[in-house]
Amino acid sequence: MTKSRIAIFASGGGSNAEAIIKYFQHHNSVEIAAVVSNNPSALVLERAKKFGIKSVVFDKNQFRECDDVLNWLSENKITHIVLAGFLLLIPQRLIEAYPDKIINIHPSLLPKFGGKGMYGLKVHEAVIAAGEKETGITIHLVNDHYDEGKILAQEKCDVLPSDNSKSVAEKVLQLEHRHFPTVIERWVARG
Repeated sequence: MTKSRIAIFASGGGSNAEAIIKYFQHHNSVEIAAVVSNNPSALVLERAKKFGIKSVVFDKNQFRECDDVLNWLSENKITHIVLAGFLLLIPQRLIEAYPDKIINIHPSLLPKFGGKGMYGLKVHEAVIAAGEKETGITIHLVNDHYDEGKILAQEKCDVLPSDNSKSVAEKVLQLEHRHFPTVIERWVARG
């Protein structure tokens, strides 16, 4: 059986990427084939190296204006793309080349607190400022708009009066690490 080959796109620390890599390390049908980043100093590149995962860095122009990324993915026989803290909008040509084969995780219960500029602590600060009683994660397919693709899964946690943006971030990160790999597994298995 041919394994599905996933490329993880990440821009920062890569704790989600590491959780995904660990989950699929000895998987029968899924292989984490590469980590792709737009940030040459991203910690995710070190995490990939630690696990012997190929990594590559492309700049914003290569993502938006030419086919370098698409060609690289094709050459490396990538079947699925997982966005794990990737901050660039995915260009239409990539979405067309990978229809329903690109998945993202967002640190809120979409459609609330999504869209351009809503990432990291900014999301959790907005949740607290709005007086929300719960937040969580949304795992969704990617289309050509930030955080608007079909929702595949949501998981929730409480926002307590004593919480601040960092404590909410810790709760949400635990949800991400616990649920993202299993949702990816189900999504890939669906074909």
